[in-house]
Amino acid sequence: MAKVDTQFKATRNYAREMDDADTLSDFRQKFIIPQHKGKDVIYFCGNSLGLQPKAAASYYEQELKDWAEFGVEGHFQAKRPWFGYHHFFTKSLAKIAGANESEVVAMNTLTVNLHLLMLSFYKPTKKRYKIIMEAGAFPSDMYAMETQAVLHGFDPNDAVIEIAPRKGEHTLHQSDIEDAIREHGNKVALVLFGGVNYYTGQYFDLEAIADTAHEVGALVGFDLAHAVGNKVLHLHDWDIDFACWCSYKYLNSGPGAVGGIFVHDKHVRDKNTFRLGGWWGHDEKTRFKMKKGFKPTRTAESWQMSNAQVLNMAAHRASLDIFDEVNMTDLANKSLHLTAYAELLLRQIKHLKFEIITPSDPLQRGCQLSLLFKSKGKEVFDFLQKNGVVADWREPNVIRIAPVPLYNTFQDVYTFYDLLMKME
Repeated sequence: MAKVDTQFKATRNYAREMDDADTLSDFRQKFIIPQHKGKDVIYFCGNSLGLQPKAAASYYEQELKDWAEFGVEGHFQAKRPWFGYHHFFTKSLAKIAGANESEVVAMNTLTVNLHLLMLSFYKPTKKRYKIIMEAGAFPSDMYAMETQAVLHGFDPNDAVIEIAPRKGEHTLHQSDIEDAIREHGNKVALVLFGGVNYYTGQYFDLEAIADTAHEVGALVGFDLAHAVGNKVLHLHDWDIDFACWCSYKYLNSGPGAVGGIFVHDKHVRDKNTFRLGGWWGHDEKTRFKMKKGFKPTRTAESWQMSNAQVLNMAAHRASLDIFDEVNMTDLANKSLHLTAYAELLLRQIKHLKFEIITPSDPLQRGCQLSLLFKSKGKEVFDFLQKNGVVADWREPNVIRIAPVPLYNTFQDVYTFYDLLMKME
């Protein structure tokens, strides 16, 4: 991990020099930047919806062209044949997730995948039935844990354990997470955390959580919506049991875009690992024989239920083409510097009353800073919008900004700071 430059300068010239030295700066040209009064907006909302790759339109056009020309035969004659369309994502996703190609697949959407994976890996007994998660997780995760507990006949108020920050704090201590797992020990069936907390931007130590969960005999999974395409991941080497993610945030694949999953090879190869049966999860070699008896293919693809949503997935391929050109370590290093620069500048602002609740340690956060306002938070947000800054408002009083390294610049960060300095 590169060392963060702490000798920053709160000048536009310094930000320009940083951009000139940025080896990833050309990637910004691969995206369509929304406009405000004839100029590029400062787009700090990639943690909610990433920008559109310029190539996305041509990918959609190709699929529509093949559909028009071939009809049903597009499954085999299209430029990217639809029958095996999900295969076109495997290598790219394996690189991003730090996985073997047999461990990943693009399919469904995030919460659907979370439920499917929990049906495989949340196997509670009368004695071992508890789920440990972080308090303040994204609502879909909370709802998934709650209803999965009910599905198995447990009271979620008893079965689901939420680890909260210490009094007066906003983020979790790693030791508190590990202590809670060990405290409940042989009662824990599953530990399921977000990789990066959506509200605070805190990045958790996934490997350490996995080690502690396995130490007490539990399985471990992660919702990586805010981590995939953002952090350097090594899911296979960290011995994560399973994970899922969306692709409309840092993977820039459009609203409602296809999700993805990771299942460790040790589970993929295990014939006793349960997965719900679906046509596209069946062994590809015998799929069209249409016989009874689900025979899962021996990859993560066996969790697929149906054939690929080709039109939905076209933009995903356009974005992954960009990721194929990027070294994830370089991307994470730029992210680290962008957020560090933003933090250092924001701490110069004294006339607006806010607190940065994202961890100050760059290694403990994604490419996001969450600003908790004591007053005038909505006024600040509205002011930013009127001046061409796209950020994210979270009730009751937080503005989230995400300087995404693929398309944001140091000058974006400086302009954001300069606007806030001028606000009365």
